[in-house]
Amino acid sequence: MGGISVEVVRKRIKHLHLGVYPPEGRVRVAAPMRIDNDTVRAAVVSRLAWIRRKRAEFARQPRQSRREFVSGESHYFEGRRYRLDVVESTGPTGIRLRNNAWMEMRLRPATGRDAREAMLYRWYRARLRERIPHIIAGWEPRIGVRVADWRIRRMKTRWGTCNASARRIWLNSELAKKPPPCLEYVVVHEMVHLVEPSHNERFREIMDRAMPDWPQRADELNRAHLSDEEWKRSAERRPSAADL
Repeated sequence: MGGISVEVVRKRIKHLHLGVYPPEGRVRVAAPMRIDNDTVRAAVVSRLAWIRRKRAEFARQPRQSRREFVSGESHYFEGRRYRLDVVESTGPTGIRLRNNAWMEMRLRPATGRDAREAMLYRWYRARLRERIPHIIAGWEPRIGVRVADWRIRRMKTRWGTCNASARRIWLNSELAKKPPPCLEYVVVHEMVHLVEPSHNERFREIMDRAMPDWPQRADELNRAHLSDEEWKRSAERRPSAADL
């Protein structure tokens, strides 16, 4: 429609849902079984201007090239940009932040790119392990749920996920790069899924009560400084969606 491909999926749901998804602005409609194709088409046509705006926003998103982990590159931690300073050393190795501007990486001479990346991600995971327990502890009484276990891993398609029966949540290690409100949003999002597994009206009502600004946090999360690889797997995926 209007030069835009639209995927239509039929589901046993009450309302029609229209979403525009990063990175390319894929358009997907989830339609109730009872609605005919003409009604779906009319709904999409009525939202074409909105669809084009969302696709243009995705096209303008800032992206970084593939990182090589050499001095001078930009890397992010808690939403702040740091310049990388690689220091070859025969002494202790590791990463530290310097003067709110530099990320110093001390490593052995001739350490390759993949080993440098692994070092940085170990550091990211360690920082998340320091922050996540405090977020969970603060939100458990507010949501009325207990998290039995939480873990960190690199994920290709989600910022977080959960196992409601085990009361376990998983968080993407990439969240170490994002602003603290974004990390808190993803943790709370997954905790609410322990109460309501689906993204239905009840889920949104709980999120609205617990964290009224969650849509803004989700938008900020999907805007934050993505590499080309991250961009392709970026959505948790909260679409830019409209209920029609």
